[in-house]
Amino acid sequence: MVKNGLDVLLEKKLKLVKGRKVGIITNPSGVSQGLEQNVDLLLHAGIKVTAIYSPEHGFRGAAKEGEKIETYTDAKTGLPVYSLYGANRKPSPEMLKDVDVLIYDLQDAGARFYTFISTLLHALEAVKETGKSLLVLDRPNPIAGIAVEGNVLDMKFASFVGSSPIPIRHGMTVGELAQFYNHEMPSPDRPIAADLMVVQTEGWYRAMWFNETGLQFIPPSPNMPTPDSALVFSGLCFIEGINVSEGRGTTRPFEWIGAPWIDGDALAETLNKLELPAVKFRPQSFTPHYSKYKEELCSGIQTHILDRDKFQPPVVGLYVIKTIHDMYPDKFQWVKYEKYFFDLLLGTDKVRLAITENKSIPDLLNEWKKQIKQFHIIRSKYLIYE
Repeated sequence: MVKNGLDVLLEKKLKLVKGRKVGIITNPSGVSQGLEQNVDLLLHAGIKVTAIYSPEHGFRGAAKEGEKIETYTDAKTGLPVYSLYGANRKPSPEMLKDVDVLIYDLQDAGARFYTFISTLLHALEAVKETGKSLLVLDRPNPIAGIAVEGNVLDMKFASFVGSSPIPIRHGMTVGELAQFYNHEMPSPDRPIAADLMVVQTEGWYRAMWFNETGLQFIPPSPNMPTPDSALVFSGLCFIEGINVSEGRGTTRPFEWIGAPWIDGDALAETLNKLELPAVKFRPQSFTPHYSKYKEELCSGIQTHILDRDKFQPPVVGLYVIKTIHDMYPDKFQWVKYEKYFFDLLLGTDKVRLAITENKSIPDLLNEWKKQIKQFHIIRSKYLIYE
């Protein structure tokens, strides 16, 4: 069985936090092999935990995506729970006044647009600005650490759903990402250079998928129920940027996508004719209980992964978006707030413009390959695991 950074800390490295005031960024996914919550275990070990910090979805993981979190006092521990998904996205000096070491212990999903890794970046910035330390308790990448896919984010499109120049599927653990951020952000010649420590996992290697770790997968957010959800998410999350349901409010988020105006049989047939590697599409009807098309019958598809080692989520997501755009030009819309949300997810406007202008998808993919090749060189400096 793989040991998380939390288990390694408790067994071998408590001296890193003994006698120091500790804050912890966490949620329900921050558990030990024995499924005990990190805060409870640290308190039981005599560690002086002074504050908890909650990312998107909250400390107890009950808030929906995008829902603002308030600061409050935790009823179980009596500790203050400072929100990092409300008025503040970065711990303020006031929030860190009673902390010497800030721990980060969250299960990642392996995709650039998962907001927990933006919280990690902001935590590094905050400890540097306040003279504190950041201790990252590493956890496995649930979709393995070999494949690196998609485009590298253009920093002109940086946001909380994409805060650094990494690919969509980055193939790194949070410990590795922390090292990358600390040396490469905001730029290699002006790095954050915070006091960073990473407690590594034991027994995890890059080719290992989560179901091979022996660990239990605790949903890090309400619409990330399984490791399969995380794998599909790294491509089908693109659907959040158009007027199609990404399956939120159903039992199969990101695996099911659709809308009242889509013909699921026709969409599945058209996508299957593309013969994309390791994937099959099946017609699927569903009724979301919240989010887009709440309580409306939607027709669409379910994405079935035939071989997870050959499945390419960002490529699949790109072709799904393009196909829906071409099949339903009078119904299809890009979601826009202050900016096009699709551009923030993709970290560029080139993809949206290419689809709108009916340009070739293979040309986009060739550009992505060039970016990935360059990123591999930078990434190699921060990899921990074989």
